[in-house]
Amino acid sequence: MITLTDINQIVSEALMLIIRMSMPMLLASMVIGLVISIFQTVTSIQEQTLTFVPKVLGIFMMIMLFGNWMLTELSGYINNLWSDFSRYVR
Repeated sequence: MITLTDINQIVSEALMLIIRMSMPMLLASMVIGLVISIFQTVTSIQEQTLTFVPKVLGIFMMIMLFGNWMLTELSGYINNLWSDFSRYVR
């Protein structure tokens, strides 16, 4: 029978997986935004849409670089979850 401890463990593992998998994209977006903000400050260009395309391209590049790792982590979590499925449905 599944207990509250089991549910807490499943949820905490899922949340940590989400944080680990989103970290490369978030860091890339933050660094690109910081660089473009510095560039805008130095050149006095105050265009709000200037950051959009570089951030999208940066996130796309991070997905290309880390996509295999992300899918491996996600499939490992799902395999662990499904391997214990019989324990959860008593």
